[in-house]
Amino acid sequence: MACHPMSQTPKFLNQPSRIAFVQASWHQAIVDRSREGFLSKIQTLGHDANHVDVFSVPGVFEIPLQAQRLARSGRYAAIVAAGLVVDGGIYRHDFVASAVITGLMNVQLDTQVPVFSVVLTPHHFHASQEHQRFFFEHFHIKGQEAADAVSQTVQGLQRLAGTKATELIPEAA
Repeated sequence: MACHPMSQTPKFLNQPSRIAFVQASWHQAIVDRSREGFLSKIQTLGHDANHVDVFSVPGVFEIPLQAQRLARSGRYAAIVAAGLVVDGGIYRHDFVASAVITGLMNVQLDTQVPVFSVVLTPHHFHASQEHQRFFFEHFHIKGQEAADAVSQTVQGLQRLAGTKATELIPEAA
């Protein structure tokens, strides 16, 4: 996928013109790193970081509803969700993580607005310096990967929208 020069507005930012970034505020210092990685990478891809609206919700469980409302608003070309689901030792994290990911997928399929997940559920996360340092960097990387995915997916969907089905499937020789 070719990168766009910073001086040009990428095609996917024409209609709608914004990206929503929804993040949980639990473990905020770690989750913030995904937003930082996303914003830095989206700029290197030639997109204007000022076209990214950031929304904060209390926890990951609240992300799908926020994403759904944002998608239905018609203002966003894509939505990115970020959060950290911690194993608290009572198996609740499995249910929460599953519900959130299923909810995000449903938003995407119901609204036709692509939704990207940087909602992570590490095994046996502890608030030790070692784990925090690892996930601090890991979330930054995942934010960058989300920016790549947003750029590629939205541009691909726009190309697809302008293409007739017969142009996608070559005729048999």
